[in-house]
Parts: sequence; structure tokens; C-alpha cells
Amino acid sequence: MRDQDNGKTMTPSVDDLRRRPTCSIQEAGCVLGIGRSTAYAAARDGSLPTLRLSHRLLVPTAKLLAILGVAESASDRQGA
Repeated sequence: MRDQDNGKTMTPSVDDLRRRPTCSIQEAGCVLGIGRSTAYAAARDGSLPTLRLSHRLLVPTAKLLAILGVAESASDRQGA
């Protein structure tokens, strides 16, 4: 998620994450309050869960929300 005015990565909100199945490692780092290199190091050592699709390395948002302690509510899972 990039801010079109200055090109910097914007921090996605929890609501944004709930609507998406995955996010980038850089976005996950922003949400966690860590830098890009620390986020990639966490992905490398397994402390940040990732999913590899071809050449892309993505973070499952459900697992990221669980790490943050903001797991989906029952109404979110039912689509209400």
C-alpha cells in the first residue's frame, strides 16, 4: 500500500487487513512497528509467518492479526 503523494508505504489498518488474505512483508512490518530489514529477518527466521507464491513472499493476514491479538470475530467469519 503506497501513498501516491510521497511514495512511502502506508500502514494498513486492521480493517484493511481483515479484507485481504495476504499482505507484503513491508506492510506487516509497518503494522508491527518494525523496520523493513527487521521484518525480512523475522520472515527468514520464521518468527513472521510467510507464504511463498512463485517469487513472492507474502504474510497471511489471519496469522498477522493473531500475532497482534486482533483475530477475527465470529461476525467477521460469517460475513456479517
